[in-house]
Amino acid sequence: MEGKKILLVEDDPNFGAVLKDYLMINDFDVTLAKNGMEGFEKFKKDTYDLCILDVMMPYKDGYTLAREIREKNQEVPIIFLTAKTLKEDVLKGYKVGADDYLNKPFDSEVLLVKIKAIIQRKASEIKPDTNQFEFTIGKFHLNSKLRFLTYPGQEPIKLSPKECELLKMLALFENDLMPRELALTKIWRDDNYFTSRSMDVYIAKLRKFLKLDENVEILNVHGEGFRLLIKQ
Repeated sequence: MEGKKILLVEDDPNFGAVLKDYLMINDFDVTLAKNGMEGFEKFKKDTYDLCILDVMMPYKDGYTLAREIREKNQEVPIIFLTAKTLKEDVLKGYKVGADDYLNKPFDSEVLLVKIKAIIQRKASEIKPDTNQFEFTIGKFHLNSKLRFLTYPGQEPIKLSPKECELLKMLALFENDLMPRELALTKIWRDDNYFTSRSMDVYIAKLRKFLKLDENVEILNVHGEGFRLLIKQ
């Protein structure tokens, strides 16, 4: 974690200074901005590993700043700090692309654990090769551009956009764990799906399609995610 760069945007000067010092003691390189406008200016001038945004700020609130950050960078993790505990505010935060949420006052050690977990998760993500759109899954062939899943001697199956994205992600993690949270963030970000139930429905559909090849299986790793297992 040493040297990871954090943009901290907090309008309370005392709290901001204390939090900055705490994070720097824990080996983070922290840039502090005192409002949303200053925060966006600093964000444009540098590259950060994570952003911590206060929600209630003068000139530009945290939600607006998060939207502007997301327009520039889809990947950088965002943690919101807020005194609000309303469900609507939490959902609004996730909708604009937040990775996590902490209500004030909070335990600084909890924030530290969340920061480390998010940065480690991002570092372990496979960056999908955007040029790769054809995959071999056992005896199946997936063309993710046309969304066709084909099996020898059978009519091609036309997948829905989300079925296709999910199968493509599973294929990229072939025989390895595809974190549940990663799939929900990448595929369902704009759909307000904050339970995993919906994804389980899509996993069930994909299992049905893949039944034709007994050497291909989607395993549920309890509480963690899924593995596309392809037996040799």
